[in-house]
Amino acid sequence: MTEIDGTRLERLEHRTNDPQAPEVFFTPVITPESLIAAYRALGATPEGKVAIKIHSGESEQSNNLNPALVKDLVREIGGTLVECATAYDGNRETPEKSLKVFKERGYGDIAPIQIMDMGGEIEIPVAKYKHIPYDIVGVHVDDYDSLFVLSHFKGHPMGGFGGALKNVSIGIASSNGKRWIHSAGVAKDHWVTAEQDDFLESMAEADEAVISHMHGSMMYLNVMNRLSVDCDCFATPSEPDMHDIGVLSSLDPVALDQACVDLIHVAPDGASVTERIATRHGEHTLEYAEELGIGSRAYRLTVLE
Repeated sequence: MTEIDGTRLERLEHRTNDPQAPEVFFTPVITPESLIAAYRALGATPEGKVAIKIHSGESEQSNNLNPALVKDLVREIGGTLVECATAYDGNRETPEKSLKVFKERGYGDIAPIQIMDMGGEIEIPVAKYKHIPYDIVGVHVDDYDSLFVLSHFKGHPMGGFGGALKNVSIGIASSNGKRWIHSAGVAKDHWVTAEQDDFLESMAEADEAVISHMHGSMMYLNVMNRLSVDCDCFATPSEPDMHDIGVLSSLDPVALDQACVDLIHVAPDGASVTERIATRHGEHTLEYAEELGIGSRAYRLTVLE
């Protein structure tokens, strides 16, 4: 299959036939069943106590993943939905507020919920770094043996795009940790805006810290629907102006996010999100993540029937 909904898959820039490249699974169908199919295609299951990292959305207008869409997958995995508080004023600025939002949106009806920085935070080391020698994450990350990263892929006003890597780096950071990453290691108790590439590299360094801390016991699935240029952290995001693309999964978060970015670039109506990624130099996160050894930008794409 070389074309789906007008998207020619052979034009994907980083797709390869190299058998050594990590595999990314893709289906253009977005249903509860297709999410389970993309998960099962990975050929692995999370071990022990499983955290499922997901974003609740800032408001009812946000484009976050609907509980009805993810319910069957979450129950098949059998994990706890996890999140951390934000670093800005809003509906989720404290762990208590974040938990309240999760329950109001209906996520509490499908699985247990834990806000990982409710009760504190811990510092975890970054092995190779330019900016942050350690990451600051919710203390309850240590309650889990495995982490399943369930992400809504979309544009982002600061990172260019938000997918698996951002869901891990910013998403698992505590409020102080989020400020630490955004400042590229300058401040944790107040907001400092770093140079753009320094911020993007700090996100990748935080990814490395979390993945190492979890001893690589992580799996990743991205849903490409409601593709706004804005993040789910926006209470009133821009309406999507492109079609839904599908569901992708991989054991490599760099390959997964790169495949999603490539699909945006070749989509016939992907101009706005492509521009958002380009103007924020968003693919530099992928470049630096690959340099850190987190994963590969080259990937094999397997289309699920």
